[in-house]
Amino acid sequence: MSNGSSITQFLLLAFADTRELQLLHFWLFLGIYLAALLGNGLIITAIACDHHLHTPMYFFLLNLSILDLGCISTTVPKSMANSLWDTRAISYAGCFAQVFWFLFLVVAEYCVLTVMAYDRYVAICKPLHYGTLMGSRACVHMAAAAWGTAFLNSLIHTANTFSLPLCKGNAVDQFFCEIPPLLKLFCSDSYLREVGLLVVSGFLFWGCFVFIVLSYVQIFRAVLRIPSEQGQHKAFSTCIPHLAVVSLFVSTGMFAYLKPPSISSPSLDLVMAVLYSVLPPTVNPLIYSVRNQELKDALRKLIRCFSTASNCVPSSANDSQCMS
Repeated sequence: MSNGSSITQFLLLAFADTRELQLLHFWLFLGIYLAALLGNGLIITAIACDHHLHTPMYFFLLNLSILDLGCISTTVPKSMANSLWDTRAISYAGCFAQVFWFLFLVVAEYCVLTVMAYDRYVAICKPLHYGTLMGSRACVHMAAAAWGTAFLNSLIHTANTFSLPLCKGNAVDQFFCEIPPLLKLFCSDSYLREVGLLVVSGFLFWGCFVFIVLSYVQIFRAVLRIPSEQGQHKAFSTCIPHLAVVSLFVSTGMFAYLKPPSISSPSLDLVMAVLYSVLPPTVNPLIYSVRNQELKDALRKLIRCFSTASNCVPSSANDSQCMS
């Protein structure tokens, strides 16, 4: 029997055995990672620099982009490095850090998406109370609650997971460290405590999911009562990007974690892990920018600023914008 004190590293699941495929994996992940950095970085900079985007909706989108950057940076660089240097190893401390940060960032993102659903509900169903319910202080408090809940949840799970004794080696059946594949390495009579905590987290997940669904039921009912077709289209256009991001986030995660064991395989688990950990942070900026004219205008302005060697400088005491 081995325990955490006797194990100094874990072995992650490799994408390929041949050197050519390892290098292909490296370059593919490098391209995906750079695309995620560029897309989310542009959105963060555009929202920070353009005072027209200093609204609750874009404040939460800023939070979402920061979380996306953190999420993909937690898993992809280490996988790229392992493929480049032809190794599978990750240190015990590195595995601990990956578990903590990935869980923290994913839960925080899900909570922020839930708050964004509430923001859209208030904007469409209670427009006269929007300024009161979604004031700057309320937005900060909701964002802080999302981040705080995720931090506490991740801290409890990570500390509990790595306090359990390991009996089944150190080979993790995933390309990064996360709790479900790690549980397979623990003694069968010791991980029931973590399973209990996962059940509690399940209530958090389903609670947020039900809240999002109910919010959009009310939103669609309110939109369909709008007499003008143009008004309906405008209302829907502010919801479709968020709904698309939520659908991508939830569907990939649910299929990965709730799929029947009979269809589970290392290859399928690896593909699903890429879908829920790498795909959303990469495509979320594209989803939000395609149908959002305000954001597209801000991004064009930002790119013009960069192309003319201009900088984002403060335009007043409270906001800033790109100035030539």
